[in-house]
Amino acid sequence: MTLEAIQIAAANAGLLTMGARHEDGKTIVLFGTGPAFWTVFVTSLEYKDGAKDPVDRWSKRIVGAIATQFGASCQFPSDGPPYPPFIRWALDSGQFFQSPVGMMVHPEVGLMISLRGALILPTEIQLPKQVSPSPCRACASPCTSACPVDALNAETGYNVTACHAYLDTPGGVECMSRGCIARRACPHSANAGRTDAQSALHMRSFHP
Repeated sequence: MTLEAIQIAAANAGLLTMGARHEDGKTIVLFGTGPAFWTVFVTSLEYKDGAKDPVDRWSKRIVGAIATQFGASCQFPSDGPPYPPFIRWALDSGQFFQSPVGMMVHPEVGLMISLRGALILPTEIQLPKQVSPSPCRACASPCTSACPVDALNAETGYNVTACHAYLDTPGGVECMSRGCIARRACPHSANAGRTDAQSALHMRSFHP
């Protein structure tokens, strides 16, 4: 069993392998959405059946199948309470970083992070030793001035009330239909391959 084999299985299913780490003799591998996700997802039964939480249901089916393939278990951000420590796992993997607006940022997809599940392997497998530098290190940080209501700030925290109130105004239509303006301002976010339709689906889950 190798990380490369897991990455191939994830890619074939429309997922990115976004980070991995060892913990308590096990290996935790984090899967998220990337450029291939939407094309795969829109052909799924979960997308077409009109029932609630299509992305979560799709994720549990797909990640569950990968777990079976590799003799592993799996966990999901929606499991709980108590909820699995996905943020700690992500930051400890060395592939995620805190951005100036407080949200995590990833070198491949910028601020367009959507973690869909974690593979929990029963043993430690070999992982790359190289840690990616934060993509924010050499960035002019356009994300910090993009939010119209300044709801996102690493120093003061996330102003949930201001964000949701703005989304209910005419000005908030762009965020709801194309995705968070601050997330889109990150130069690395373009690599996520997000379509407007995908962003709109995520935003409806975030702000029904």
